[in-house]
Amino acid sequence: MKKLIYICLLLLFSLYSFSCSKSEKSDFIFEPAVPLGDPFILLYEGTYYAYGTNAENGIEVYTSDDLRYWSKSNALALKGEDSWGGRWFWAPEIYYIKDKKKFYMYYSANEHICVATSDSPLGPFVQEPKTPMLANEKAIDNSLFIDNDGTAYLYFVRFNNGSAVWSAKLAADLKTIDGNTLKQHISVSQEWEKVWGLVNEGPFVIKHNNLYYMTYSANSYESQRYGIGLATASSPTGPWTKYAGNPILQLPVDLVGVGHNALFWDKDGKLKIVFHAHHSKDSIHPRAMYIADVSWTTDAVPLMKISPEIIRPKIKRK
Repeated sequence: MKKLIYICLLLLFSLYSFSCSKSEKSDFIFEPAVPLGDPFILLYEGTYYAYGTNAENGIEVYTSDDLRYWSKSNALALKGEDSWGGRWFWAPEIYYIKDKKKFYMYYSANEHICVATSDSPLGPFVQEPKTPMLANEKAIDNSLFIDNDGTAYLYFVRFNNGSAVWSAKLAADLKTIDGNTLKQHISVSQEWEKVWGLVNEGPFVIKHNNLYYMTYSANSYESQRYGIGLATASSPTGPWTKYAGNPILQLPVDLVGVGHNALFWDKDGKLKIVFHAHHSKDSIHPRAMYIADVSWTTDAVPLMKISPEIIRPKIKRK
């Protein structure tokens, strides 16, 4: 009898262990990563919105309360038919402009920089007029920076002797580039950037303690040694000086092909970085979104320090 009871208890324990294991796998292991390349996160009214490169016919959007678990919107934030270009919808960045009460999406379509607007962070974003910001020239990776004095700058990548980062001032409509202010800032110059191609891309600019910081990516996005560099300037128009200790992020932990980042402040006011990495060491696609904390060093010129603790966002099961 005791033997029978023992066997029954053993079976019950095995079933419980299997159930827990199955639940754990269901909750964590089998949930797919958020498949966004060139990711960007907007915090608006207590909700995080994530956008990036993935869909063939527009720009996707995901929402989250905690940065760890995300829900995909049923509709595209930007549909291809509402944009110029028709293909290659890449690297969106979304900003809420208070005085205009509009959301502005800066993105690339068919290797041209574009801007669309919406009344909601979920969209639909519509490009009006349906023309690229640089009508007669290919360019990608446009990123908005508005200085304390209200001057708006657009940073983007032009294809001159490889990929180089440029900027220009924007008119009051935040859609029109002032061609007289076009200026080149950085191109491939450091040894770590020369693994594959002549690539400086994905610029993102913030201001900290009256100094301007630009993060950017170097090497081909196809390279496992794609990485993130840092440059500083005393003016948004440069000159920009690259950090001698670059890259600030490359091959972290088990990830390869990390890059094309954006910076954002979370609900607690803490600075964070969002970036993508290759699907695995054996395949590039689908790339996935990752997040880490950013802190500042106490050096005379503070520098960004990226935490080795990486958040690996998952899609919330329904």
